[in-house]
Amino acid sequence: MHPAFLYVPDARLSLSELTAARIDGLLVEVGDIYVPADLIEGREVRAAGVAALIPPGTAASGPTAAWIHGARDAAPSPHHLRRAVARRIRPPQSPRLVYHDTPLPEEDVESIGGVQVSTAARTLFDLAVGLHRDPTLMPWIRGLADVAPALVPVVIRRLLDTRRLPGSRAALAVLELSSVRTT
Repeated sequence: MHPAFLYVPDARLSLSELTAARIDGLLVEVGDIYVPADLIEGREVRAAGVAALIPPGTAASGPTAAWIHGARDAAPSPHHLRRAVARRIRPPQSPRLVYHDTPLPEEDVESIGGVQVSTAARTLFDLAVGLHRDPTLMPWIRGLADVAPALVPVVIRRLLDTRRLPGSRAALAVLELSSVRTT
């Protein structure tokens, strides 16, 4: 994504100018940035919308990663981050962020538009396993399963191969229902 299409508040234009352009229908808000209204809102644009919130050594995860991968229309609030390096790092302090200190394996992280993001399969896995603690994850699971139905059997297989993981039974039940619903 060329940076000329991305308008960060107070970089080239003030927030009030960007808001006026949004009201006029020239720009749309995507995360924390504005883009031309006729620009396709793909993964790179969504990743750019949260790039300023993702510090080095972390990756977008959970609902934030699901949104970047195309699940649902509106960005989540707060955004979720996970450690993407083996060493411990100082967590970012912001009321807009939830930091998860468990590291993501290197194979479960991809770069989208220069932003580290958990892969779609890992994101669906984490959302499904976390559902027993946080029922608000269900719309994100459904959204990601709808945009990438081929992931559901892959994640089910991964859950079956994982031993003694809290929340795995609930995750399997939800994903098996999702796979029936999407086929």
